[in-house]
Amino acid sequence: MDIILWRHAEAEELATSDLARSLTKQGERQAAHMARWLLPRLGKPSRLASEWRVVASPAVRAQQTAAALGMSIDTVASIAPDAPPDAILRAVNRPNEGRNVIVVGHQPTLGMVAARLANGIDGYFPVNKGAIWWFRLSPQKGESPAVLVAMMTPDMVEE
Repeated sequence: MDIILWRHAEAEELATSDLARSLTKQGERQAAHMARWLLPRLGKPSRLASEWRVVASPAVRAQQTAAALGMSIDTVASIAPDAPPDAILRAVNRPNEGRNVIVVGHQPTLGMVAARLANGIDGYFPVNKGAIWWFRLSPQKGESPAVLVAMMTPDMVEE
């Protein structure tokens, strides 16, 4: 099973509430660039829905980032800003019918989940705005908890 942790792209600083913060124009470009990089790597377009599940925080900026993929989004309230890492892991482990999962969320939670997936212990990795950390879980017991397949930031993606 693959898990992609995708931090929402750049968002405005002020809004009526934290959940209402929208992407900036730069954030919209970041999300679009990352989606263009991701989509051809996820598999055949005709099989995306059967192979991948997109889970996103209810925050507007996370929803807008996830929408750049053009796929169905499962909004999970428990992964809103400041959620504990276990909330993300529970969302990923929901019945996925064998599908891989893309989680669009927030720092510092995504950085804590990335550290746990990579090291098997609590820790923290910085995850830039709009960046993805792509992990492959090992089916073999006794191996490293996960393998880092890719780490990309919007700046690394060519236009």
